[in-house]
Amino acid sequence: MTSFALFILQADAGFFNVIVEKFNEGGPWMWPVLIALILGLAIFLERIITLNLADVNTRKFIVDVQQALNEGGIPAAQELCSTTRGPVASVFQAGLMRADEGLEAAEKAISTYGSIEMSFLERGLVWLSLFIAVAPLLGFLGTVVGMIEAFDAIQAAADISPSLVAEGIKIALLTTAGGLLAGIILQVGYNYCVSKIDRLIAEMEESSITLIDSIALMKAGKKIKLPDQEG
Repeated sequence: MTSFALFILQADAGFFNVIVEKFNEGGPWMWPVLIALILGLAIFLERIITLNLADVNTRKFIVDVQQALNEGGIPAAQELCSTTRGPVASVFQAGLMRADEGLEAAEKAISTYGSIEMSFLERGLVWLSLFIAVAPLLGFLGTVVGMIEAFDAIQAAADISPSLVAEGIKIALLTTAGGLLAGIILQVGYNYCVSKIDRLIAEMEESSITLIDSIALMKAGKKIKLPDQEG
């Protein structure tokens, strides 16, 4: 192990020890903040895994569906959608299943199933936003408790010596810092999830329009021009 790597490990260990030390000094109110952070991170990780599994190469998938429509019609495209993961494939399959009933029925099926897929993508975010709000509030509650303890110490000793109030004020500041830090971490995770969901929804809506146009061409007896065939 190089001296630089050893230095990094020592620095990380030292930072971790400082965090643990400050956590212990923060008193019992640090535990609710930590629990809120852990639960929020668990939801964030579950969403990230789900969203990554739902993320596919949409452009390539659209071309594959168009090629399947050209070569085998709606049944071939349905089979391709059934073997492809992600919300775009599910929405495509719903539209293709109703394509024989007309374009209007296909559009309605796509719209309905698209709303369902959107709810699946956004599932759990309401709980993540709850922990984003709760973590700082728990920290502020610890702040209030710490200040109350500080004034109780002053009242009991009938003295305003700094040593009497230092511990209560320290607890107050540490719980505030812990709550704000937890809220910041979870807020970053929430925004990342929202941005990824927005991109997936935009791709789903754009590709759905392309699917309807492709179905219309197929029903008109025309070949669908693939990107490498255009021009």
